[in-house]
Formats: sequence, C-alpha cells, structure tokens
Amino acid sequence: MTQQYVAAIDQGTTSSRCIVFDGDGAVVTVARREHRQIFPRPGWVEHDAGEIWTAVTEVVGEALRSARIGADRLAAVGITNQRETTVVWDRDTGAPVHNAIVWQDTRTGPALRLLAERHGEDWFRERTGLPLATYFAGPKLGWLLENVDGLRDRAERGEVLFGTMDSWLIWKLTGRHVTDVTNASRTMLMNLHTLDWDPELLDALGVPAAMLPEIRSSAEVYGRATGGALADVPVASALGDQQAALFGQTCFQPGEAKCTYGTGSFLLLNTGGTPVASEHGLLTTVGYRIGDQPATYALEGAIAVTGSLVQWLRDNLGLISTAPEVEELARTVDDNGGCYIVPAFSGLFAPHWRSDARGVIAGLTGYITKGHLARAVLEATAWQTREVVDAMNADSDVALRRLRVDGGMTGNELLMQFLADVLDVPVIRPTVAETTCLGAAYAAGLAVGFWPDLATLRQQWRQDAEWLPDMRPADRDRELANWRKAVQRTLDWEE
Repeated sequence: MTQQYVAAIDQGTTSSRCIVFDGDGAVVTVARREHRQIFPRPGWVEHDAGEIWTAVTEVVGEALRSARIGADRLAAVGITNQRETTVVWDRDTGAPVHNAIVWQDTRTGPALRLLAERHGEDWFRERTGLPLATYFAGPKLGWLLENVDGLRDRAERGEVLFGTMDSWLIWKLTGRHVTDVTNASRTMLMNLHTLDWDPELLDALGVPAAMLPEIRSSAEVYGRATGGALADVPVASALGDQQAALFGQTCFQPGEAKCTYGTGSFLLLNTGGTPVASEHGLLTTVGYRIGDQPATYALEGAIAVTGSLVQWLRDNLGLISTAPEVEELARTVDDNGGCYIVPAFSGLFAPHWRSDARGVIAGLTGYITKGHLARAVLEATAWQTREVVDAMNADSDVALRRLRVDGGMTGNELLMQFLADVLDVPVIRPTVAETTCLGAAYAAGLAVGFWPDLATLRQQWRQDAEWLPDMRPADRDRELANWRKAVQRTLDWEE
C-alpha cells in the first residue's frame, strides 16, 4: 500500500505554516509564510484575511511539493489557528468586509466597561468561563457590527458570516460554515456547559445568530477540500492553537499541563470532563472534543507578550539582528543587574486581567547594559509563567509537578533553565517541537482512522531535553518579590 500522511495547517499570529507528518508523528516537511501586522492606531492590531488565505494556499502547495506527494497521499488535513482573531466576510463573494481584528487588539475596552455595568463580570464568567477582557472574539465582532457601515443590517439578513480563523479557512477550503468547540469557547458567545451559542449572550453583545457558524467537535470530517493542492482531501480537525498544543503534547489525563512559548505564551492544564471555575484569574475553556465523545476541559493562563518581546528588542530597539541572538547577548552578563521588564504592551493578561496596564522597565541604573536588558527580556517570560503556575496551583487539586514546553522559544537553553529555576519543577521539551501542528494532525488522523486511539498517540511522545531547578530558594524569593514590585508599576496607566 502506498504510504499515507496527514497535513496540518497552522494559521498563526505572525505566519501561516503547513507541516506534513508521517504515521509515527514525525515531521516530513515544513513550509512557512509571514503576513503583515497592521496597526491603524495605538492598541489596534489587524490582519488582512485575504492575504492570510493566499499565504495558506502557498504553504500547502510548497509543503506537498517538498514532500514529493500529491493530495492523494494525504489521509486528512487538520487546522490549528490563532484564536479570538475575528473575521467577517460576504457569504456570496467570500470577500472580507474589514480587516480581521487580532486577539491582541484592545479597541473593545469601552464596550466591555458598559457590559460590566449592565450585567456584571460574573454573569459572563459563569456562562463562558471567561472574564470581560479585550482578548475575546465576541466583543470584536460587536465592534465591527457597530462601526462598519450597513454591516448590522446585512448580518441580520444573513448576508455576511462571522468566524475565527479556523472558520475562515474551513469555509475557503470546503464551503462549509463551521467552527470547533475550542474556538467557539473563546468568543464569549458560547455557553461552556451546553456547548452551544447562548441566546442571552448573543443578545447582550448584539450579535445576530444568522451569521454564526455551526459548532462541531475538534476531530471529525467537516467536508472535503473543493480544489487547489488539497482537492478532495478530508478537512478533519480544528483546534485553537493552544488546545492543539495540549493535544500534541498528549496531555490526555487530568492534571497534565503544557506551556507553549510563541508570540505570547499559554499554559493549559487538563481538568477532565468538568469545567473548573477559576478563582485566581485563569480562563476556563474547552480543551478538545473528539467526535461524539464528551468534551475535555482545561484551565488556561494566557500571557500576551513573550516571544514578541524578543521581536520588540530586535525590531524596535535594534539591540539584536535575529531573535536567537538574544540568548548570546543575555549570556554576556551573570544576572539582570536589578533590571526588570514587564511587557504589558496591551495590558496584563492572566492572572491580572488589567487592560489599564502598560509596559515598564524598572530598576534602571547607570550600570545597566544591553546584556542586562536582554536577560530581563528572557526573565520576563519565566516570571509571567510563574504567576500563572501559582494561580493554577491555587485553583487545582494537584500542584504542578513538571511542565511540558513547546514553541520557538524552547530552543533558548538559558530561558529554559531559568524557567525551571523560578518554577522549581522540571521543564521537559519533546522531540517533536511542532506540537501545535502535531495536535491538529493527530485530531485529523483520529477522525479518519489514520491513528486508532489516544493510547497510540501517547506512545509516540518522546522527550528531547529536560532542565532541573538549580536556584537557591532565597534567591528565587527575592527575585519574585522584585518582579511583583515591577508589575505593580504597570497598573493604572491608561484611564
């Protein structure tokens, strides 16, 4: 029999990728294209959905050519995506009516304050598991409906469609208007308990039901691609990128956790078949749902700025010319010199949820060099993770004993060691670092029988590297106290 493969499309915040995997879950080939970041005003972030679709078609074709296979050799294709980024497009022409509003965008702050006054934050959290924050898709959709001429009337007539990036790509590939339960759980429009759109939430946010996609599981055949390089291939999974990484890390048991280090960083803890309400600033979200099985839930700590802080050091300050150089520069000094960088560029996410915060560099003296700044940039990622882990330990019955990590920043050995030091637990990196794509591939493969069950996927997981804590408790406590002082300096900046 001719060897078969599974492909995954990863539509991310800064780029789109396609990775082809073999039956052992090994990477066969990777293709990647960046897309523009559009900043119309301070705090606003947009993407061109048409540009993203073009990039996706290009990387799919490139990946298949590189693997020297055609669509007939693909058992299925899965999709993973930047979550919360909001697209509205014309049902007939397929043309986006406006740039996509990205998850980092903060323009919905005033609308959220009105919602808090009318309903109270707990009303939303009880239904959705989410705080009232600029992060989520539903309020972004509300902004588009209020600010794009004639859009609300068109939406009520069913002439335009809404979706997160998974919906946009599935629609472009198959003509089907669907989303999966993980992405739907990030809109503030889905009831976390019924796993369906909630009429009261739609009414509160002013969203017509006619424009919403059908909510489906994370692993099932939504349809077959109608043309292009993927013609007739089953489109068989969709998972928000962080849930896909949880799945790719095979965190299938309650109590297992992973953190993905990319543009932002996201720590997810599997809580099993019951949603756990957080009392410490975490999100309650759907982890995944396989076919008609019950959903698996997760607690999530979302950190807005980690890898993008390294990009800021490179692009805005010019202290490095490539992202990997940050480790070399940071190693020119022995410590941070008393300098701390809190990158609250779009406010603070978990566990603070303070949209009024803005970034600070604290502890500056004449002693500080660019090496100290580079080290403070890396340490900011670890300290933000520590805050999320502390919140997760407070919410969960079982304290975190080890952390599985993935994403581009895990190649930074200095950061990984510092992370183990501040968390005081082992940090483990898998052999296949592309766990977001792997999770989408695994879910698609399960949907079509390419892999038989979760146990098979778990057996394929392999450890690549491990870092053990090596910091004196007194040093850890002192540095944590200084970090917390720096965080306090970010608050109450925006009125």
